[in-house]
Amino acid sequence: MNEEVRRTAGYLKKGLVIIYPTDTIWGIGCDASNPEAVSRVYRIKRRTDRKSMLVLIDHFSRLSFHIDVIPDRVRNLIDQAEKPVTIIYPGAKNLAENLIAEDGSIGIRITSDSFCQRLVQRIGKPIVSTSANFSGKKAPSSFAEIDPEMLKEVDYVVNWRRGETEESAPSSILKVDLEGNVTVIRSH
Repeated sequence: MNEEVRRTAGYLKKGLVIIYPTDTIWGIGCDASNPEAVSRVYRIKRRTDRKSMLVLIDHFSRLSFHIDVIPDRVRNLIDQAEKPVTIIYPGAKNLAENLIAEDGSIGIRITSDSFCQRLVQRIGKPIVSTSANFSGKKAPSSFAEIDPEMLKEVDYVVNWRRGETEESAPSSILKVDLEGNVTVIRSH
């Protein structure tokens, strides 16, 4: 795995786009601080700019670098989650502008996947994570379900966990406001 992390990080550092396995479903991603790479992900997905995409970070301690205020409840929400959870926070910062929603929010998931954690650590930046499907199409629950046309449009397809056949699902999505009020956007 270490060699694949090193190779994949090289693509991300060059501003290129990858398809990779996450702690949920296979994703398409790039360096979340690179606006050109983010625009390319939107184009590949055939999705409108500013239609939210989430980012992965490797540890709770990095959260404060990407959002202004961490409501007190957030740590408990993350610690109590039994499955991966993405939280949409107000006050996004230090990310590509075209990744931040018009209301200033951003969805962030602290990944529990060791490959993704090492990849984020290796590049020292969050990674865009959006399902590896064209906009409006079904999200792939395994590598085998990714549209071959999408595989051709990215710069690198990670050679890790491709043979897994267990169905996976997207994360739950919660939205928190500055007071710590929580709205469930999607639950699994």
